[in-house]
Amino acid sequence: MSTSGITLRDLAFDWPDGTVALRPLTAVVPAGRTGLVGRNGAGKSTLLRLIAGLLTPTAGRVEAAGPVGYLPQTLTLGTGATVAELLGIAETLAALRAIESGDAAERHFDAVGDDWDLAARAAQALHEIGLGATGLDRTVGTLSGGEAVLVAVTGLRLRRTPVTLLDEPTNNLDRDTRAELARLVAGWPGTLVVVSHDRALLERMEYTAELHDGSLDVFGGPYSAWRQHVEQRQAAAAQAARSAAQALEVEKRQRIEAQTKLARRERTGRATQQRGGIPRILAGNRASRAQNAAGAMRGTADAKVRAAEQALDAASALVRRAEHIHLELPDPDVPAGRRIAELSDGASTVVLQGPERVALVGRNGSGRTTLLEQLLGTGSGAAGSVRGILHTDRVGYLPQRLDGLDDAASALATVQAVATGASAGTVRNRLARLLLRGDSVDRPVGTLSGGERFRVALARLLLADPPAQLLILDEPTNNLDIASVEQLVAALADYRGAVLVVSHDEEFLAALGVHTVVELGPEGLRVQRG
Repeated sequence: MSTSGITLRDLAFDWPDGTVALRPLTAVVPAGRTGLVGRNGAGKSTLLRLIAGLLTPTAGRVEAAGPVGYLPQTLTLGTGATVAELLGIAETLAALRAIESGDAAERHFDAVGDDWDLAARAAQALHEIGLGATGLDRTVGTLSGGEAVLVAVTGLRLRRTPVTLLDEPTNNLDRDTRAELARLVAGWPGTLVVVSHDRALLERMEYTAELHDGSLDVFGGPYSAWRQHVEQRQAAAAQAARSAAQALEVEKRQRIEAQTKLARRERTGRATQQRGGIPRILAGNRASRAQNAAGAMRGTADAKVRAAEQALDAASALVRRAEHIHLELPDPDVPAGRRIAELSDGASTVVLQGPERVALVGRNGSGRTTLLEQLLGTGSGAAGSVRGILHTDRVGYLPQRLDGLDDAASALATVQAVATGASAGTVRNRLARLLLRGDSVDRPVGTLSGGERFRVALARLLLADPPAQLLILDEPTNNLDIASVEQLVAALADYRGAVLVVSHDEEFLAALGVHTVVELGPEGLRVQRG
């Protein structure tokens, strides 16, 4: 057992098909609150699952300070599960109720342990997160997605595990529930590791650990301090690389000058010998010495160039290459002013027209997803008095859960199915511009990281033939790292159709350049135009 929070000793993991997910890692995550960051595909979720014991390492081992609690990216409990099950206390609670009813079986006492006040603590915990009226037998299906996540996190606190892992806990949380989660995290006991793209949450961490290029580096400080640290190091590394490149050019130039000087000496020596200016024996000795000196000079010059090349390689290796999405998208033919969709509560109507960006916001449970489903014709209900109308049949929809993808199909086949007019080579090229390259294009979608899977779904929307005139995005930044969110903004910047987006991520909405914000509340629509 680790005396610190978590110790990784040469930890490595390969998928069954031989794909390397994590190269051997040796690192220590200290007790306290740590934000785990890194690009999508770096292996953050895989690392959490290894620490939680849900995956078996290919090599190495994990040492934790005690039992590990784990919140996955997506809650797997069905809608019929109870709040007690979501809290993770159903078994203990059942044992308590059995004892209270007179059943004195030893197994019940073993299940309860020291948690005789569990029901009272659970009720108090639910009250503290604003769900005081929520009974433990209430079903998960009656909770919003954000409420379910908040209850699950509360359950992890109730269980008091020495080590807790949260994978993207702010997904689907509105502003108020994010604030509540932040409050829970701020006073978290033991060791807490959080994977998140929520910068506000990452600012509450005591440490920032980055999974990058096969290593895990832990920095003492929150995300902003870590980001500044990385930027300073990158600036120094870039300057060192420039200096090394200049030094290499100097050595190459000096080698050319040395070679030119040697060539002149050799020509002069041959000319002198041909004129008979010196005896043949003496000329031979001079030629031999000149050849040895020339060889030594060439060797020295070559060695200096090789050393400069090695110094440049070493300096360049420390410079991170920022990747950006560059995608030429087909014109969806959406003239400015053309009506694409409408949202109406009877009293007021919001018209989405031309190539504009509209954000749909509101508290958890306000009915935003229900409204989108009604707008698309996939749901029978409506969000209270608010209804939506489409004026185009060319609509691309990205739901919260990317469960519309065939996990067995490759990324290439998934996109080819909708990009019917493009060749396999063209689709590969377009996927590469969405940063899906190499083997990832041919791997089953089910084996891809959350960010890679998202980009496959995005490619299906952006590369469809004919192109969509309206994109409807429901919480598109869920499960994306900060760099991927920036890449998503870059991809959508080149999209010339209309966008209707549901998101709690205010930084994302600002970067996207939203024209209109529509808030969905109990009394209908409230519109704010930028």
